[in-house]
Amino acid sequence: MEQVNQSVNNQSARVGLLERLFKLSAHRTNVKTELMAGLTTFVTMSYIMFLNPIIMSKTGMPFDGLFLATCLGAAIATIFMGLYANWPVGLAPGMGLNAFFTFTVVLQMNYSWEIALGAVFLSGCLFVIMSVTRLRAWMLESIPMSLRLAMTAGVGLFLGFIGLRFTGIVVSNPDNVVALGDLTHFGFGEFGPEAPALGLLSFLLIAVLSYRKVFGAVIIGIAVTTIVAFMMTFIMPGDFFTVAEKAKAWAPASGFVSYPGGGLLAIPDFAAIAPIFMKLDIMGALEVAMIPVIVTFLFVNIFDTAGTLMGVAERAGLQDDKGNIKGLNKSLKADSISSVIGTAFGCPPVTSYVESAAGVSAGGRTGLTAVAIGGLFALGVFFLPLAQMLPGFAVNGALIYVAMVMMSSLKNIDWNDMTEFAPAALTTVMMAFTFSIANGIAIGFITYTVMKAGTGKHKEISSGVWALTALFVAKFIFLP
Repeated sequence: MEQVNQSVNNQSARVGLLERLFKLSAHRTNVKTELMAGLTTFVTMSYIMFLNPIIMSKTGMPFDGLFLATCLGAAIATIFMGLYANWPVGLAPGMGLNAFFTFTVVLQMNYSWEIALGAVFLSGCLFVIMSVTRLRAWMLESIPMSLRLAMTAGVGLFLGFIGLRFTGIVVSNPDNVVALGDLTHFGFGEFGPEAPALGLLSFLLIAVLSYRKVFGAVIIGIAVTTIVAFMMTFIMPGDFFTVAEKAKAWAPASGFVSYPGGGLLAIPDFAAIAPIFMKLDIMGALEVAMIPVIVTFLFVNIFDTAGTLMGVAERAGLQDDKGNIKGLNKSLKADSISSVIGTAFGCPPVTSYVESAAGVSAGGRTGLTAVAIGGLFALGVFFLPLAQMLPGFAVNGALIYVAMVMMSSLKNIDWNDMTEFAPAALTTVMMAFTFSIANGIAIGFITYTVMKAGTGKHKEISSGVWALTALFVAKFIFLP
């Protein structure tokens, strides 16, 4: 009887501590609801544990280290958000930002990944400064909504093109630049595993399951496609089996590989993160040519973060009677500080995830939801063998899905005003067609300013847009 009483007292003490930390009663929630909401959000955004290492390992950074960095960076940032801001928001390396880091800054502009991390650090510092001053409000108010929406959609189209290319659904063509790949092909191409039919299967499964609001749709789609692919290595005769055998010798991010002990779990070797931990080159990023890169990291991060946090706040009922969002300043500070901390682990900008809305829909209202999400990311370090096992085309199918979701922001643009929709549309398509998020943003701002000024609507051009347009014009003239 005494032991039972002691157990009850301990449980009451834990609930009392959580009540004081997260004000559960004031938010009309409880521990069980918050933990389930955390699980819901984690499952919907856990794909980043697999996608981020696959994308960033193309820079030459080690896959194992990137996987650990992704899990640890997301865990620390999300727990910090929960404890400091008391918001039910999950954070992780940003999709789109990691692609810009890899394919534009490193592979296209030929900067080392260390210098690219230095640029991420500097953009994060600027974000922190903006979050503690009025600069953030000035920036958010001065950039037109159409261009903000276009940035999100453009990053989505950029990601979509990458996903389509790496699955082999879209291939290079000497006459038309791109063309449709062979949807019956199961071979492996020059950029890694290309299995167009299976990549398309992954995307379609995820899209259908998401529409039907199936719990963990992205993870289920990746898992089913992986199972189908492994079954085909044994059932289908001929070339596919041979190629799959050859693929076992590939690097982990390249497809079917052997993995330690043949299981899905393993004790993490934290020494794997050493080659990228605190390896950022800040001095190398302090050059004029890196200004557009730093600005791009900053823009995409701040607008994506602001949009996500405001959307989550509305769904979670974090507004007062006057419509003001309670704790928004703290949440923005937590997000910006997380961007800086993430660079220490070798991550691109760590940002708030819109998938947090799934946890809010499940009842999450406080930072306890975020702490639960962070704890699950921390446990993710034990799943490195699983990450190594997943074929690239299955994960890239998820990339295509994420891209399509991001492009939905275009629906909110005023399509009756050409001075609004033309710059927005150009921003979106130029990110993919020039394979550069920075170029898309620059061309969008220049087009917006010229069209507004040329149609007599110069009063709609804010001082911030004028300044940024001048900066981007100078960039094209002096840094072609």
